[in-house]
Amino acid sequence: MAITQAMCTSFKVALLDGEMDFSSDTSQTFKIALYTSAADLSAATTVYSVTNEVSGTGYTAGGNTLTIAANPASSGTTAFLDFADTTWTDATITARGALIYKVGGTNPAVAVLDFGADKTSTAGDFQVQFPTADATNAIVRIATP
Repeated sequence: MAITQAMCTSFKVALLDGEMDFSSDTSQTFKIALYTSAADLSAATTVYSVTNEVSGTGYTAGGNTLTIAANPASSGTTAFLDFADTTWTDATITARGALIYKVGGTNPAVAVLDFGADKTSTAGDFQVQFPTADATNAIVRIATP
């Protein structure tokens, strides 16, 4: 099994179908779930699943609700958005990666995050820090080649 960082292909289709709105539709909720190294997550991931999701003190299946920190913007030919960092407090967990997904319906996948190695917290904070919201670094960005 492997976790490969990617924007999910099904997410790109959902964007073109108008199924995702990151700015004005407050009825849409996005979450981030954490996964163990046994998870198989990649661009081919289509929906949130509990398979190989982490478990432990301070973590609830489904993960944390994300807050959009910066509405979609653009720079040059790249559009991007930013989520606020999220923290599981007083958590005892080990995670290798994460899945951002939209809540509702089939819980469609947005993006897979690969932490590069197992990350552990023991009765402390487990935080996912999102990169700078710009055309080069934002975790969700769409660019032309």
